[in-house]
Amino acid sequence: MSPSRQGRGLRRLVVTLVVLVVLLVAVDRIAAVVAQNQLASMAQKEAAKYQVRSADTSVKIGGFGFLPQLIKQDFSKVTLTMGKPAFAKVPGEKLTVDMKNVHVPRSLLFGQSGTVTVGTTDMQVKLSPRELGRLAVRTTNIQGLSTEVVGGKLHLKYAANGINLDVPVSPQLQDGKIALVLADQSGSIPGALKSQLAGGIELPKLPYDAQLTQVSIQDNAVVLDATVKDLSFTR
Repeated sequence: MSPSRQGRGLRRLVVTLVVLVVLLVAVDRIAAVVAQNQLASMAQKEAAKYQVRSADTSVKIGGFGFLPQLIKQDFSKVTLTMGKPAFAKVPGEKLTVDMKNVHVPRSLLFGQSGTVTVGTTDMQVKLSPRELGRLAVRTTNIQGLSTEVVGGKLHLKYAANGINLDVPVSPQLQDGKIALVLADQSGSIPGALKSQLAGGIELPKLPYDAQLTQVSIQDNAVVLDATVKDLSFTR
C-alpha cells in the first residue's frame, strides 16, 4: 500500500473516531437530560406531600459521565434545586438538596416504575429576613415585630406600646425551632419579649422530613441547614 493511501486511511480512521466520540457525548448528554427531568418530576411530586410548591424545580447529575454511572445504576452526586419554594404558603428564596450515593434504576429512564434511593442527603433552605419576622409574629402573636439583616447580622425591630427597639439578635436552633436571643444592650427590652423570642419560632414543615441542624445568616438571607434520612422517590 502506498504512503498516500495509508495517510488517507489513517485520516478516515481519525474522522470516524472523532464522529463516534461526538455521538457518544451527545447520547450521554441527551440521556442525562431525560434522567434529570424524570428525577425533578419525582422530587417535586414527593415535595408536594409536604405542602411544598416551587416556581421551578431542576436536577443536576454530577460525576464523570452519565452513561457509565447509569450502567452501574449508581450516581455519585445529584443536586436538586427549587427556586422560590413555598412551605405551607410561607415563601422561601431557594431550596437546595445535595444527594450522594444515589441509586437510580435504569427502568426510570424508559418511563417505567422504580424507586430512587439516596445514601446521604443535605438540605439548605434560604428565607428572607422579612419572612422570619412574619413567622415570629405568627408564633408569638406580638405585633410590631420585624427582622432584617444589617451589616451581616440579624436585627430585631420592635415598635409598639411606646417602645422602639432595633437590636442585634442571635438566631439559635432549639428543639427544631429558631430562638432569637436578644443582646442585652438596653434595659428597656421587656422581659416578656425576651422570653417569648427565646422560646423559639415555629417553622413550616420541611420536605422529605428534613431535620434542622443549623441556622445562620449568609449575605442577606436566613439559611437553614438540614439533613434527611433514608430519602427515596418512587414512580
